[in-house]
Amino acid sequence: MMRGRALAIALVAAFMTLLDVSIVNVAIPSMQADLHVGASGLQWVLSGYALTFGLLLVPAGRFGDARGIRPVFVAGLLGFTAASAAAGAAQNEAWLVTARLVQGAFAGVVNPQVTGLIQRLYAPPERARPFGLLGATIGIATAAGPLLGGVIIQLAGASDGWRWVFYINLPVGLAAAVLGWRLIPRRPADRIRRESLDPVGVLLLGLAVVQILLPLIEQREWYLLGTGALTLGGFVWWELRYPGVPLADLQLFRRRSYALGTTLVLLYFAGFTANFFILTLYLQRGQHFTALQAGLATTPFALGSALAAFAGGRVVNRFGRPLVVAGLLTVIAGLAGTLLVLHTVDSAWALSVPLLVAGIGSGLVITPNQTLTLADVPVDRAGSAAGVVQTAQRVGAAFGIAAIGAVFFARLTATSGNWTAAFEMALMVAIGSLVLALAAAATDVALGRR
Repeated sequence: MMRGRALAIALVAAFMTLLDVSIVNVAIPSMQADLHVGASGLQWVLSGYALTFGLLLVPAGRFGDARGIRPVFVAGLLGFTAASAAAGAAQNEAWLVTARLVQGAFAGVVNPQVTGLIQRLYAPPERARPFGLLGATIGIATAAGPLLGGVIIQLAGASDGWRWVFYINLPVGLAAAVLGWRLIPRRPADRIRRESLDPVGVLLLGLAVVQILLPLIEQREWYLLGTGALTLGGFVWWELRYPGVPLADLQLFRRRSYALGTTLVLLYFAGFTANFFILTLYLQRGQHFTALQAGLATTPFALGSALAAFAGGRVVNRFGRPLVVAGLLTVIAGLAGTLLVLHTVDSAWALSVPLLVAGIGSGLVITPNQTLTLADVPVDRAGSAAGVVQTAQRVGAAFGIAAIGAVFFARLTATSGNWTAAFEMALMVAIGSLVLALAAAATDVALGRR
């Protein structure tokens, strides 16, 4: 009973931090009208959150492994709540962007503790159900963000509604921090590890992530991709030779399922997260939907994803990675159906049907893949191992928003404001990313059969 309550609080925290990835999408017009946020600032509000989110995941997971999940979880929640209050009170673009960067960083502190807690509280045969609940939480938070944001803006008004998108985190965050301190088990003092937290590894990984994502967000300084790749190589070299316990246990990548599962999540979230960015822009700007209408149009995806994620978590141990392949095929079919609807049906509301199909497929991807990827990870490395997987999620999300968003706006300019043409082109790029994720899953299945 106690571990069930602790899991519930952890899932609430995960929902809140992941919701802020997508809930901001429908608030874009309101922000621009109130604060006059420019194109570059808009990219920072969206992708900057994912950047700092990804930056802290691995070191925060490692810190939770070494010093205990409970204090790190609560500190991260309090920081996230304070940053949410600052974002809601923003008076200009720079203020808002800075608050979003800090908010993303504390989200990166919270999330690896959730996965680490599941690894600690549940034995391997028991993990399918809690990971199923986590997968449902991820799917609902990402897909339901536009709907919840639309409802908030509808109730609070177009001018200040975007502020309440952030203020809603305050009561939830404070309550979750208090309950988390009470319900999450304290780690015994004799099991708190005092080894070095590998500050050089933290620095190298942070520099690599920033250099790789910065040019994607800013759409310039492309040479940083090369220097980022070199820095990432330096991080790998350092970790393999680090005399103590390294920041990231790269030996885990010798496990086929961990390596391919992490690659799959990187590619999947690049296409998955960007879809909601371009879809909400298309519906609100191109089809003149209100924020609430745009949220309602994406609700079928959220419902399908939640139901399938819960079901997928229950059967993943029976079907294994082929279940992920089936999910990816379903997502691709749903998004291809979205393209078909755009050409054959004269109503944006009709997109809800293929989005429901894509949501069902998504639920069969996220939860089973996470369960399979972390199945063989030692418990004392659960937080840092999950941090690597979640870093792949956030890097993929930031990359997808930046790269697919660039395709969307370039096509919009080239077609003199044809929103449908821009959405179609960007959606095809997103589908291409999901096809690559499918190739990673199929490779794991093929090698497993050998």
